[in-house]
Amino acid sequence: MPDAVMLFAAGFGTRMGALTANTPKPLIKVAGKPLLDHALALTDGIPTRVVNAHYLSDQIEAHLAGRDVHVSTEQPEILDTGGGLRFALSTLGTHPVYTLNADAIWNGPNPLHLLRDAWDPTRMDALLLCVPLARAVGRKTGGDFALQPDGQLTRKGDLVYTGAQIIKTDRLADIAKPAFSLNTVWNAQAGAGRLYGLTYPGHWCDVGHPEGIALAEEMLRV
Repeated sequence: MPDAVMLFAAGFGTRMGALTANTPKPLIKVAGKPLLDHALALTDGIPTRVVNAHYLSDQIEAHLAGRDVHVSTEQPEILDTGGGLRFALSTLGTHPVYTLNADAIWNGPNPLHLLRDAWDPTRMDALLLCVPLARAVGRKTGGDFALQPDGQLTRKGDLVYTGAQIIKTDRLADIAKPAFSLNTVWNAQAGAGRLYGLTYPGHWCDVGHPEGIALAEEMLRV
């Protein structure tokens, strides 16, 4: 089972508008607690925890000071999800890792526990946790993937990628440019028949835009 998790918290939060002019999106509060702390609560018990940072990184670093969490600061350029994950491998290690986005709120079972219980490294290079559009609160666009009968993922369906996954990191070394999306890795994994998905049974809220704050707080009250 993975013993390390990467939390993505480096983005500019442009969809948040004025809310992120002086505050990084992961430190925006939902139900009285920063988004980053909601995400970190899901990672209790995982020995190695890494948060990446770029935009207003000093605030992320100060917020995590004194905690058992490593900060992977990306400077001078932001490295996107794939580049950011590769940059942090010296701390994460070379085994499969969890990744988690810091701008989502969950109402249901711990997503990382579900991934852990379904992970099969003999068949999978990545296992992505997805949620149906009907339970993707605050989602403003369509789905990302479709789940096939054998559990493999294909593009263009009604499942939304939640930002939670287990992924093997060996393919990261194949990409020459420093900044790149994990989509590049997923495409290679899908081509090899090793990109799998799992459906989340609860509700998930996208807090990447201002309206998502109230929607997430309402979802948590249910």
